[in-house]
Amino acid sequence: MLIFTMLAAILLLLILIIKFKVHAFVALIIVSLLTALATGIPVDKILPTMLGGFGGTLASVALLVGLGAMIGRLLEITGGAKVLADTLINKFGEKKAPLALGVASLLFGFPIFFDAGLVVMLPIIFSVAKQFGGSLFRYAFPAAGAFAVMHAFLPPHPGPVASGDLLGANMGLLVLVGLICAMPTWYIAAYLYGTFLGKKMHLDLPKAFLNANVISDTAAQNPPSFKKVLLILLLPLFLIMLDTVLNTLSVTKVVDGAELWVQTLRFLGKTPIALLITLIASIILLKGQRSYEQIEKICDNALGPICAIVLVTGAGGMFGGVLRASGIGDVLAEMLSDTGMPVIVAAFIISLALRVAQGSATVALTTASALIAPTVAATTGLSAFDLCFIVIAIASGATAFSHVNDSGFWLVSRFLEMDTKTTLKTWTVMETLIGFVGFGIAAIGSILL
Repeated sequence: MLIFTMLAAILLLLILIIKFKVHAFVALIIVSLLTALATGIPVDKILPTMLGGFGGTLASVALLVGLGAMIGRLLEITGGAKVLADTLINKFGEKKAPLALGVASLLFGFPIFFDAGLVVMLPIIFSVAKQFGGSLFRYAFPAAGAFAVMHAFLPPHPGPVASGDLLGANMGLLVLVGLICAMPTWYIAAYLYGTFLGKKMHLDLPKAFLNANVISDTAAQNPPSFKKVLLILLLPLFLIMLDTVLNTLSVTKVVDGAELWVQTLRFLGKTPIALLITLIASIILLKGQRSYEQIEKICDNALGPICAIVLVTGAGGMFGGVLRASGIGDVLAEMLSDTGMPVIVAAFIISLALRVAQGSATVALTTASALIAPTVAATTGLSAFDLCFIVIAIASGATAFSHVNDSGFWLVSRFLEMDTKTTLKTWTVMETLIGFVGFGIAAIGSILL
C-alpha cells in the first residue's frame, strides 16, 4: 500500500505539473500534504514534518545557490566571461577554438546557472564561429554541454546541492567527485560529439546575430585580467578541497582533527564559507570603476531569478521529509534488495523517468533524491563516496532526454535558430549522451571505491 501511495503521488505530481500547468512549488506542497494524509502520519505531525523537510533543505541550499548566483553575476557584468574565453582561444589557437570555448564554459559554469551562462557565452561563441568558419555545432555544443554538465553535477547549483543534502553526502567530497565525473563526461558526450556533429551537419550562424540584434555587450570598460577571473573560479575549489583533504588526513590519523588549526582551516573550506570568501574576493577584484552601490545592485539583481529555484528545491525537500516519515523508504529498500537492483541503478532510473515526464532537471533531481533518500538511509554499507556517486547518478538521469517539455531545449533551439526536429536530433542526443556517460562513470566509480 505504501509503494502504491508513492507511485500515485509521483503520478499526481506529474499530472499537476504537465497537464494542469501547476507551478512545481505549489504541486510539491499539495502532493506532500496528500501523501502525508494517505500514509497515515498523525494530523498533528503533518505540518511539522513538512516544515522540517522544507526548512532543513533551504538551510543549506539557499546559502550556496544565493552566493553562487552573486559570483556568477559579477563575472558576467564585469566582462569576466569574455576575458576568460578570449584568453583561452588565444592560448589554444584556431584549430582548438571549440576546446577553448568548452574549457571556458566549464570554468564559468561552476558558479553560474545553465541558462544565464549560455546566454552570456553565446555572443562569444557566435563571434568565434564567424571568425573561424564551419558549422555552428562545432563551437556551440561543446560550450552548451559544459554548462549542462556543471549545472547538473556540481554544487553550488541547486540540483546537486539539494540532492547531496537529502542523501547526506559530504558537500566538499561531492565537489571533487563531481569534477572527476564531469570532466570525462563533458569531453566524451559534449566536446567529441560536438566536433563530430560539426563535421556531419552544417548549421549557419543565426540571422539575428548577423543582423546584430541579439548581441549584448558584456564587456566592461575596464575588464578584469584573466588571472583575476581564474583566481575567482579556482578559489572556492581550493578552499573546499582543503576541508576534504584535512578531513581525510584526520580520519587516517595523519593529523589530529582536534587541533585548532585543523578545525579552522576545515571551517574555511566548508562550502558556504568558501563561497562567501570567494564572493568577497570577487567584489574586491572585479570592482573596477564601479561604486559599492552599483556592486550591491548587481548582487541584488542576481538573487531575483533564483527565488523560484530555491523554493522548488525546498518543496522537494518537504516531499522527501514526508516520504521519510511515512516509512516508504524501508519498504522500497526491501523491494530493491529482493530484486537485486543496486541503489545507484534505481536512483538513475527514477530520475530518468521524472526527467522525461516533466522536463525540469532540477525538479527531477530534487524529487528523485527525495524518493530514494529513505532507501539510501536504510541501506547499510554505503560509504561517503557511494553517496556522492548516487548523487551523480541521479544528476545523470535528470540530464538525459531533454525534449519539448524542457526549457533548456527551447532556449538552445531559439538562440541557435534550429527547428524542433533538428533540436531533437542534436541537442536531445547530446543531453542523453551526457546522462548515460555520466551514469556509467558514476557506476564504475562506485564499484572501484
